[in-house]
Amino acid sequence: MVRYNGPIFDCDTHLYETDDAWTRHLPERYRRDWLVHWRDEGEGKKNLYIGDKRSAISDGYNFSDGSVPAPGKLHEWLKATAQGKENIDFRVQPTADMHEPAARLRKMDEFGVEACILFIGHMVSVISYFDQADASHAAFHAYNQWLDEHWGFNYQDRIFATPLLHLADLDRAVKEAEWAVKRGARVVVMPTGPAAHGKPAAHPDYDRFWAVLNEAGVKVSYHVSEAIYMRDHMAVWGEGMQQPRARATAFFWMHGYGERPVIETMSSFIFHNFFERFPRIKLLSAENGCEWVPNMLVKMDKCRGMARNSYWPCGQLRQRPSEIFKQHCKVVAYPEDDLKNMYEQTGSTDWIVMGSDYPHSEGVAEPRVFADEACGGLSDEDTRRIMYDNGRDFIFS
Repeated sequence: MVRYNGPIFDCDTHLYETDDAWTRHLPERYRRDWLVHWRDEGEGKKNLYIGDKRSAISDGYNFSDGSVPAPGKLHEWLKATAQGKENIDFRVQPTADMHEPAARLRKMDEFGVEACILFIGHMVSVISYFDQADASHAAFHAYNQWLDEHWGFNYQDRIFATPLLHLADLDRAVKEAEWAVKRGARVVVMPTGPAAHGKPAAHPDYDRFWAVLNEAGVKVSYHVSEAIYMRDHMAVWGEGMQQPRARATAFFWMHGYGERPVIETMSSFIFHNFFERFPRIKLLSAENGCEWVPNMLVKMDKCRGMARNSYWPCGQLRQRPSEIFKQHCKVVAYPEDDLKNMYEQTGSTDWIVMGSDYPHSEGVAEPRVFADEACGGLSDEDTRRIMYDNGRDFIFS
């Protein structure tokens, strides 16, 4: 039996770039050192490079024949590998819906998806390599131009693509935000962690940037990626960043990737009283799971009490941090997360949204399967909120 038959708002989907995604608009003077491109590496594999820097993060994921891992098949592949069946191949050739919007709409209709947030594709694995302000702004804008031309930032009020913004240079960040707003962006994606110059992104120094997004009601997402600001911290533990995932240790997965960067990022916005200044902005955590949320809410409320008479850089909070979080933040759950337990610990499902991760292998093969895997024990009303209402509220409220 199908757990849920209603409409779906998918808050974590992806595209695969066409080959000209990085070349169409990047100025010539940046190409030698900053052009993102593919190189064949033999044995049927290829990898992304940024200039001459190899993106080890994507090692083993891409193939010279153009095939990609099959959507939603990661768990089956891992099981087959554990059973010694290395010859089992879970690769497929990309279909049109992975590359262009009209075909994606047809796939969404097939899946029963009313609308989705569309995150960047292979670009997500190379963000951390752009560590020079001028070049990164140029490369990100060139990529955003391709994204706008190829997909559009709002395709028929159903596909909401995410231009990539960051704060390495405030003046250029403001200009890029204004450009994205004029092109119809409803949600943007930004790197997790602090902004440049040793300051949190929620620092008042960046208010000119946030005012642009707030006035337009644009939402801000933090999709899992390499949080390069963790480099020095991980180094003291003998752990490296920007390494192949097949070589990552359990310690790295626990502390260097995923929930810690997004916890620090979202709590920083709350403790800097960001939403008092910019009430129309909402934050989304994507592909970081959600099992970290209950403990974070408890700790934020406790720390607010401990610091009640201490220094508050942007003013004391008028509400509990946990309540601010529930009003202004959404979190894409993993299908394996215990959502009934999340509800029981936080008293609400209003902050939880679903994401299929389509067409990536790590998610579910079809969006509706998410409810089957994650929503057991929840009421029909809570299931609908997670599968549809909360995502729609995030974009349109």
